[in-house]
Amino acid sequence: MEGTVVVRKVWDGRAQLEEIEADGSAGHFEGLTLFLYNPQSRQWSLNLANSDDGSLGQPSVGEFKNGRGEFFDQESFNGRAILVRIVWSDITPDSHRFEQAFSDDGGKTWEPNFVAMLTREKQVATETGAQPASAELDGRNDFDFNLGTWKEHTSRLQHPLTGSTTWIEMDGTSVFRKIWNGRAQLVELESDGPNGHLELLSLRLYNPRAHQWSLTFATSNVGVLGTPPTIGEFKNGRGQFYDQELFNGRAIWVRFTIFEITPDSAQSEQAFSNDGGKTWETNWINKYRRVKDESHRAH
Repeated sequence: MEGTVVVRKVWDGRAQLEEIEADGSAGHFEGLTLFLYNPQSRQWSLNLANSDDGSLGQPSVGEFKNGRGEFFDQESFNGRAILVRIVWSDITPDSHRFEQAFSDDGGKTWEPNFVAMLTREKQVATETGAQPASAELDGRNDFDFNLGTWKEHTSRLQHPLTGSTTWIEMDGTSVFRKIWNGRAQLVELESDGPNGHLELLSLRLYNPRAHQWSLTFATSNVGVLGTPPTIGEFKNGRGQFYDQELFNGRAIWVRFTIFEITPDSAQSEQAFSNDGGKTWETNWINKYRRVKDESHRAH
């Protein structure tokens, strides 16, 4: 296959976004990788999605030493648990080598199955994100209302599912932009309140098969995407997204809702349910107001 990889820093350098487009005898391939830095472990996590289903795979985690990057994870392949290794090597200012390998004997032997040689283009293209005119309007435009910079007021319930009525107020700025030819959106939030400073990154991926979106989040103190993703869709101008998570050792339902959408305002809420969705307790409320001057942009 022959293609192009575009890489850029996001989230003030704590993350990188990589967009891949290539063609070969097996057809057309498009991939998106979000690299997140964890300042606690001093490691990176690699989160890869492909354009077929818009879902993230198992993250690979690792680091660079002596000019070589090695990243590992465990996955299921043909019904068997295997180890996966990703290596960056032969790194120069204008070239490097990428290799993925599998091991089914606990890392004693490795079989490379994906090798790429990359050479820098001297003319770097401008930021991608424009949707091709031929793309079907099948749901991938649902979040377009969000694009741009917004002032965000947040109210957060301090201790959910405990009967608490103590709320914490925060104010900040969110920047929303389209990436990966419109199949994804990247959100950067920076906010302050009485409990300190919050920086959050959200990756929204569109699944063209299910016509649904998956939402994943990371915070700057732990540069790892939370799991599982919250999944859902928009209907009648209202977006609702759900997942099941562990909270204080118990399995609960999580609901994220976006509503009251106008060209210059919107509201989102997170709610928890510990009774299978019979009742919901709202614990996070965000109110957005569009910033007219788009000169304030996140990196």
